Amino acid sequence: MIVTCVTVYVKKEFIAKFIEATLENHKNSIKEERNLRFDVLQCNTDETRFFLYEAYLTEEAAAAHKKTAHYLKWRDTVANWMAQPREGVAHSIIAPIEKDLWK
Repeated sequence: MIVTCVTVYVKKEFIAKFIEATLENHKNSIKEERNLRFDVLQCNTDETRFFLYEAYLTEEAAAAHKKTAHYLKWRDTVANWMAQPREGVAHSIIAPIEKDLWK
């Protein structure tokens, strides 16, 4: 299982549009066969800061996500709304491990 944590800072005037576009990406991402989670979070103390938690069964599934039409649309739509480049960091899961996922 691979998790990517993405931090995004959005220009204040684009927050509502960013949320709308990101929710559309979320709704399509969770339909991907090997997607396990796709959480969209907004910071309580900084409304311009967002955190995306993306979990996929394999690295290949995570890479395939970046080729989907909904991801590419999101990436291109929100690019100019960001206050700085987004930062995505890949992580490996240590715990919890759901054994049924590996079957």
